[in-house]
Amino acid sequence: MTDVLSQPGATVRPKSAPRRLSDRAFAVLLILPAFAFIGVIIAWPLVETIRLSFTDARLGGENYVGFENYVDLWNSRRFHSYVWITFYWMFISVLAKMVLGLIGASLLNAAVPGRALFRMLVMPPWVIPIAIGCIGWLWLYNGTFGLLSGVGQRIGIFDGAFPFLAGKTSAFYSAVVTDVWIGTPMVTLFFLAAMQGVNRDLYEAAWVDGAGRWYRFRRITIPQIMPVIVSMSLLSAIWTFNSFDIIFILTQGGPRGATTTLIIDTYKTAIGNFKFGEGAARAVVIVVLLAIFSAIYMFLLGKINKIYGVK
Repeated sequence: MTDVLSQPGATVRPKSAPRRLSDRAFAVLLILPAFAFIGVIIAWPLVETIRLSFTDARLGGENYVGFENYVDLWNSRRFHSYVWITFYWMFISVLAKMVLGLIGASLLNAAVPGRALFRMLVMPPWVIPIAIGCIGWLWLYNGTFGLLSGVGQRIGIFDGAFPFLAGKTSAFYSAVVTDVWIGTPMVTLFFLAAMQGVNRDLYEAAWVDGAGRWYRFRRITIPQIMPVIVSMSLLSAIWTFNSFDIIFILTQGGPRGATTTLIIDTYKTAIGNFKFGEGAARAVVIVVLLAIFSAIYMFLLGKINKIYGVK
């Protein structure tokens, strides 16, 4: 019997060759955990929140009520005031962060002695846990033994103890100051990183042509870092809109609702009063408002980018 393997031109084929995954199947396997994570952490809670918003869910159970929760919100003057407070809080805080961040980044980007030390000193408000920072501000705002009230009395600004968190106006702007104090370092560092990436030849050419510092800042720095300004302002607006811990630690939404934003109102409704259906409706409204705001914001900033020639 002639051996087949000894014949010329014979090939050896393995009995069971392992099958290789295609590139598409391999890519799907790689992104499958990410899709599962998004589905469990984001998609499912969002769908469940939307479902609950059409019910009167409480601790005792739930019943379908249709759009009743949304109609109540539409007719609620108090909820309308919370919407106004939220957007005003966001606008004031983000504007202050952007302005102070630009100023701080410009100073830290300058060639001055001890620049590395100054950059390190910017970090603590951002690095310190928010709860600890807010507790420190609680002591500062205290009217009886707080530093700000004591200094104000010493220099004659206040006639007596001034509790910053007891008045409606003072409590609101005190919360804004705390939020700006916490958020400005991050904005400053992002702007500083963007400024360091600007081509130095542009500044040197402008300096040779006799351009001053303000002109170089306005015509070179701002256009070059505009993409970072756009991204940072949008992210900061969303974070400030959803800010909870700062206001809750300082005022818990008081006094008399002066610092009650939509997030605080949603928490008090759903968690504080166990009205899960009404709280879910508020959460859905927040998502819709943020989506509309982001779309309008990106449209307007796209127009600004065209003015500055940023792609």
